[in-house]
Amino acid sequence: MATNSNGSRATDAATSSRRAAIEVSALRKSFGATMALDGVDLVAEAGQVLALLGPNGAGKTTLVRILATLLSADAGTARVAGYDVASQAGRVRAMVGVTGQFAAVDDLLTGQENLEMVAELCHFGRREANRRARDLLERFELMDAAGRRAGTYSGGMRRRLDLAASLIARPAVVFLDEPTTGLDPVSRRALWDAVKDLADAGATVLLTTQYLEEADRLASRIAVIDRGRIIADGSASELKSRLGGDVVELEAGESAVLDSALAALGDLAVGQARVDRQANRLAFPAPAGPATLMAALRRLDEAQVVVDDIGIRRPSLDDVFLSLTGHHPAGIADPATATPGAR
Repeated sequence: MATNSNGSRATDAATSSRRAAIEVSALRKSFGATMALDGVDLVAEAGQVLALLGPNGAGKTTLVRILATLLSADAGTARVAGYDVASQAGRVRAMVGVTGQFAAVDDLLTGQENLEMVAELCHFGRREANRRARDLLERFELMDAAGRRAGTYSGGMRRRLDLAASLIARPAVVFLDEPTTGLDPVSRRALWDAVKDLADAGATVLLTTQYLEEADRLASRIAVIDRGRIIADGSASELKSRLGGDVVELEAGESAVLDSALAALGDLAVGQARVDRQANRLAFPAPAGPATLMAALRRLDEAQVVVDDIGIRRPSLDDVFLSLTGHHPAGIADPATATPGAR
């Protein structure tokens, strides 16, 4: 949640707007023998949504916790809103809002009381705390439940309340650590809209996520992290362009059909072809665009191989991620979350 004070917020925000909002250089952090961050370099411009995309265990949460001054780095430097996270932690906390992987709300308080409590901790007067709470409850479509205890809220409502609490003090930089994990599609889209509103209002947002669609939809820039290192950085279109042109993708009903399709396609599906045996899918580059698809259809027809679906599409972030890391964005838990005493 946010920890802003009311006093120097406007001056600090004006100063930080002339700088990069987040600057990370050669950041390292280990937990015993596990290297969580291995020399991370990262920059986010003021007013930008930067998605940090990676599997569990890649170091996303570790990085967020260091930037939010909840964890100390072993080496390297990090600045948020122009302030050093190690030597100026108080200044950093006055500029940021944090929404973690689990909603940090008091189940015994109502939605309104939760937000008013945070506002008063941020040194707002009672009248202003009430006004901010009601504004945010309305913004996140929680007014109808404002008088109910948070313990009765659904998972999506709790996440929205937690995000509202992190915005009480109008932070210049917002850290969202996998905010939509476990949410239903409707709640996820509601949070996506909230993130867009934050960016439109001028806040800098660092969003960690495992969801490729989420990064593609929300972020102006995407940094891919794997095994504690940034392995790619750019806009979604820039990352996709690294894979070249179109991709032919087919789906077979069973593994035997997939094998027959591979045999029929021959040299069309060699080199950078991606075979997913679990889903019985095959994807391969289409350098000639639709002509490659037509050639594939002819070969399948001649071999009398009937597939469930086949088509041509542009490369996706899924293709990019698999090309860069060799696996889907899923894996072991982040050491910062799993290791006792990491906080």
